Amino acid sequence: MKFAVKAWSNGKARAGVLQLGNCPGPIETPALLLSTRKGLPHFIPPDLLPSLPSPDSHLLQVSPLHFLEGLSPKTISKIGGLNKMLGLPDYGFAAVARDSMQSIPEYSSTNRIGASFETRVGRLLIKPVDYVEMISCMRPNIWATLADEVPAWVSEKRNKTSVDRTVRWLDECIALSSAGGTVFGSIVGGSNVEERERCAQEVAERNVSGYWIGGFGLGESMEERPALLNAVTDVLHEEKPRLVCGLGLPEEALQGVSAGIDLFDSDYIYHVTLGGFALTFPPSGVDISASEFCPSYDGSERTKINLRATIFRHNTHHYLKFFKSIREAIRAGEFDQFRRRFIESRRACDHLALTDDRAMAAVAVCI
Repeated sequence: MKFAVKAWSNGKARAGVLQLGNCPGPIETPALLLSTRKGLPHFIPPDLLPSLPSPDSHLLQVSPLHFLEGLSPKTISKIGGLNKMLGLPDYGFAAVARDSMQSIPEYSSTNRIGASFETRVGRLLIKPVDYVEMISCMRPNIWATLADEVPAWVSEKRNKTSVDRTVRWLDECIALSSAGGTVFGSIVGGSNVEERERCAQEVAERNVSGYWIGGFGLGESMEERPALLNAVTDVLHEEKPRLVCGLGLPEEALQGVSAGIDLFDSDYIYHVTLGGFALTFPPSGVDISASEFCPSYDGSERTKINLRATIFRHNTHHYLKFFKSIREAIRAGEFDQFRRRFIESRRACDHLALTDDRAMAAVAVCI
């Protein structure tokens, strides 16, 4: 794996290039990783993957937890790893021990010898030695070390414990790993700025190729998130890529880009599609009026349409275009302008949607 930053905009927002040995071309960042179930993207059959923009869509996020049922890691290893088993030789895999199919308030228990996860086969304890063995068998391009993620409402003592435990697991995973060149060190700390910074400093001192920033999307507010993100990225090495999970909404992704994040998960589009909606906001987010931003579709809000009333499903294409627009804005040195106009347009749409809802409610009362 090789990574290089090519452009900066308005402080910390950055555009880079990530190169993986088996991918057909460089992956430009900020980039969206496609979430998967056992290595295959949600709602997209393998034969339709080539229809997505290339190589933007050639990095898939996989959870090793999904393989705790079905084929054993040793069987996957005998087949030749995830690429050969799935028949996707031109795609890269990033393994993160987080289950995108569920929203678990607290992923890890207080057990001191391993991480405890809720899975489809019950709550299981995963020790670092077990986890590294799974990774070695799957052979992903990138993998994040075990992390003790905690929600925003835990005590300060629990936050400190999660950082200590995550750093300890990091050292154990590195010591056990035979593929140290692809490891991303995990960073946690909950909603405590000081613990976030402490964890980032500890991880930055280790021999890792990049960073996975966890613990977001677990109860923190939009207002407190920038400080938490910046506390981490301010102390990380600039030449190494940063991957984050839990920042799904467009506004949240823009917060991450502002803090210098390079790679994002796609759980948001999975849940939107699962709920029966399609995204309709302009991916460019600029040079649009409120009326253009709020097309007249049937749905619960004006930035989505109801898939049950339509014949098309384009969420993955749509969000990939959104990230392409972000990269173009960074390279043009106009990311702040892009972000500001995008958010203003979203707010204008929300206002119009609220006005229409009130009007319809008044009509209903009259009837």
